[in-house]
Amino acid sequence: MAYDNIFKLFPNERYMDITLYQYGMEQCSASYSYGPATRNHYLFHYILSGKGTLQSTDTNGKTHLYHLSAGSGFLIYPGQINTYTADNDHPWSYCWLEFDGMKAKDIVASTGITADMPVYHATSNTLRDEMKKEMLSIIQNDGQTSLYLIGHLYQFLDLFVRSSFNHTKLQGNLKDLYIREATTFVEHNYRHPDITIKDMATFCSLNQNYLAKIFKEVMKQTPQQFLIYYRMNKAAELLKHTMLPVGEISKQVGYPNQLNFSRTFKNTFGKSPQNWRKENRMI
Repeated sequence: MAYDNIFKLFPNERYMDITLYQYGMEQCSASYSYGPATRNHYLFHYILSGKGTLQSTDTNGKTHLYHLSAGSGFLIYPGQINTYTADNDHPWSYCWLEFDGMKAKDIVASTGITADMPVYHATSNTLRDEMKKEMLSIIQNDGQTSLYLIGHLYQFLDLFVRSSFNHTKLQGNLKDLYIREATTFVEHNYRHPDITIKDMATFCSLNQNYLAKIFKEVMKQTPQQFLIYYRMNKAAELLKHTMLPVGEISKQVGYPNQLNFSRTFKNTFGKSPQNWRKENRMI
């Protein structure tokens, strides 16, 4: 199937979370090569037909050669050196989108495709074909508005993530990453009495129910239980290593009400803060 050569620039850059920079498609001539070159933004190529090679430099500066054909693709990271070359006998045609924005790094990370593993393979032909359809909806538009283009860019990115083979392998690692983000939020904010699980979920850019689910799965406790456990352990450190009054320690670990703090501490350690301090004080 022949494809027309198309090259277009996005009409404006006012979209902060995700925006387009350029997009198009090309039927390459035999042995046509581009590079070595770098890009300022993320650039994804999807191979429509034919085949070719990608030479991609990893994060250690080592160059790798990949042989690619129709149905696969490759992602170029900002600042990464790449050269891609069409096959001599069956030169490829491809379409591409160049995008970036405040959310781009997180979205790309969720595909599992990295500068060290830049090749796209699909787990589902159906999702892959839907992704291609969204790319062509952007590229083959006839004077559509920027809002139309951004809408289809979001659709493309969703399908890009869900169809990526590396995304499937990444799921367990992603859960660990989210848990680390949630626990880091607690470490930095446990002193504030009004922090909630919703705040933790917002920090991780997750749905509150989903965070609760994976937290229970990975940590074997709820986010609320972890927050209490963390606060009580910080309180125990202060009781053990300082002479601060219990009321002051209560406030430092997020409990303005000393009675509530003492009750929670006793439920956790089996003793009141005063009695625990007598048995464990270091100074």
